[in-house]
Amino acid sequence: QVQLVESGGGLVQPGGSLRLSCTAAGRTFSSGAMAWFRQAPAKDREFVAAIHRTASSTYYADSVKGRFTISRDSSKRTLFLQMNNLKSEDTAVYYCAVGPGVITSTVRTGSAYGSWGQGTQVTVSS
Repeated sequence: QVQLVESGGGLVQPGGSLRLSCTAAGRTFSSGAMAWFRQAPAKDREFVAAIHRTASSTYYADSVKGRFTISRDSSKRTLFLQMNNLKSEDTAVYYCAVGPGVITSTVRTGSAYGSWGQGTQVTVSS
């Protein structure tokens, strides 16, 4: 099992920026994918962005393309999500996830990931 801890959430005005971090502890994997999902009140959890480790490819939801950037540090144990030009509709709890068996065709599917963080709240409001 991989333990994931997110940080960096908070309150920001529309148009502002936040940088989320997710650090992995315990058993880690060099294959599969790491991803960010989010869940707004009364809504289902939705895909935000992912990195497929073996292919070194990135994936983004259409709603965040051009505004969010997903990356990893050199240790490959910390995942980042740089969020720029934030909008009110970005308000949600953001979760990081890791899935050693995730293939490229399932990187946007939450059920493909086996480990999840506790979530960090992002609120975009004037």
